[in-house]
Amino acid sequence: MLEIGYSKEPLAYRLAPKTLADFVGQRHILAEGKMLRRMIEADRLSSIILFGPPGSGKTSLAKVIANTSKRTFTKLNAVTSGVADIKAVIADSKNPFLCPEGKVLLFIDEIHRFNKAQQDALLPSVEDGSVVLIGATTENPYFEVNKALLSRSTVFQLFPLGDEDIKEIIFRALSDKERGYGKLPIHLHDNALSFLSESARGDARVALNALELAVLSTNPNQDGLIELSLELMGDCLQQSPHRYDKDGEAHYDTISAFIKSMRGSDVDASLHYLARMLESGEDINFIARRILICAAEDVGLANPQIISLVMSCWEAVRSIGMPEARIVLSLATILVASSPKSNSAYLAIDQAISDVRTEPVGQVPMHLRNAPVSAMRSNLGYAKGYRYSHDYPLHVSKQDYLPEELRGKKYYKPGALGYEKQITAWLEKITPLLKDEADS
Repeated sequence: MLEIGYSKEPLAYRLAPKTLADFVGQRHILAEGKMLRRMIEADRLSSIILFGPPGSGKTSLAKVIANTSKRTFTKLNAVTSGVADIKAVIADSKNPFLCPEGKVLLFIDEIHRFNKAQQDALLPSVEDGSVVLIGATTENPYFEVNKALLSRSTVFQLFPLGDEDIKEIIFRALSDKERGYGKLPIHLHDNALSFLSESARGDARVALNALELAVLSTNPNQDGLIELSLELMGDCLQQSPHRYDKDGEAHYDTISAFIKSMRGSDVDASLHYLARMLESGEDINFIARRILICAAEDVGLANPQIISLVMSCWEAVRSIGMPEARIVLSLATILVASSPKSNSAYLAIDQAISDVRTEPVGQVPMHLRNAPVSAMRSNLGYAKGYRYSHDYPLHVSKQDYLPEELRGKKYYKPGALGYEKQITAWLEKITPLLKDEADS
């Protein structure tokens, strides 16, 4: 094996950018003239929250700020730090010997892991400016960070790096003679480079870790060249990384895309998001429950059998478990996605509930009230004049069912697809029989 002679620090750590000129990607916030770049270059940074996926450059950007600013820089990790650590930083910011400028830049990695009390401990110092917060989080800060702290900070969203950004970082790693592999005779095949940049899925750390593993585990060939082929890079990556936190934003984003794809009748997209969830270990009962909700809300009466079918699938999922449950979930997903759609039942009940909550709905008509159980109730007219529907043609009787205040109200409006075409035809046939003579 070739002896490289570098420090034990990982390649990704060594290549971390030191200045804005070294930073790759995130041009939407760091290009010339952008607000964040101007703030950093002028050393006039106010509290910020950096929100983005792993490997997008949050920690690297914090290091760039630390190298650029003349202010005291301190780093905490929300996983291992508590209120005492925060108070110590605040105390240091007020010490003229430790912090002569009277302000400290405090970088908190994974700030979403701080509880409310820990986040609240930062508020007074962030408010008076003695602590300039740089928070980093992979979770949506609007869900995970206190509103009071958010209102005192500017949120900057970082996105997964593009393939070209990843390639540029790889080129730097191969050419840098001090921090990378510039002194080594390495040949990275073009198809291996493309595979690596695509498989990293926007995470620079993943790409650099795979490159480092490939270099350290490959002997030079007879010409002294370290050949990094497509097959070798595939072996080093093993499997394209797939980010999915069952308690985080990716969970909600994926299930949202799953439901919207079924609603939109895109079977293939629905199966793609199902596969994402299954590969990430999502609770199969949660998936089945969401399919059932979509069946009721979005398929509804266009395919009335869908509820029974999906319920049967859910029972099968509970009974057999994984890995066979994937087949049943696929079946249910295809059923819902490929069915004609109608949300008429969903709209109808919501409108009816809205009227009950907000409109004068009157009393239950006397002829529909419970049959008399005593002479007194009979004398009050309970059930008097009620017409038993089965005694009439088509089992439909002429009488009013809604309270007088809602007379003529229409909640259910059938769709034009699937079984609802038959419902429409039936209702058109019986509607004249529902009208009382007084309404004619």
